[in-house]
Amino acid sequence: MSTIFDLRIQVQPNHIDVLGHVNNVVYVQWMQDVAAAHIETLGLGVAQYLELKHAMVAVEHHVQYRKAALQGEEVILRTWLDDINALYSFRQYAFYRPQDQSVLFVGNTKWACIEISTGRPKRMSPSFSQAYQPISSELNPMDFSISYEK
Repeated sequence: MSTIFDLRIQVQPNHIDVLGHVNNVVYVQWMQDVAAAHIETLGLGVAQYLELKHAMVAVEHHVQYRKAALQGEEVILRTWLDDINALYSFRQYAFYRPQDQSVLFVGNTKWACIEISTGRPKRMSPSFSQAYQPISSELNPMDFSISYEK
């Protein structure tokens, strides 16, 4: 069973746009960053993708920007898997400011399994389907009083 994963970051000057807050495309990069960090802790990251000759790639993102993040602030990038089938996994994200537990961003990504050499869809191997399991329904990923930092 997979779990919730937190990655703590600090907003850097290069994250800020002309309006003085984190640029919207930075959040999408953070989605990628926290997903990659999470799969590494699950033992099925990029090195294993290359070895197995198939990988998970993003095919669809849905995002919602709720509050601005500003330079110097700490932000927790939280992610978890909430569904999986033979071809797809579905990952959720909630980025929040730990200081006041304000939700800054929520989103989700549909990931597809592909064969690396061809880019064609491929059924997930048992390695993938065992590592990429949805979180328990008993966990509340929006409970920010609990830390899931590794």
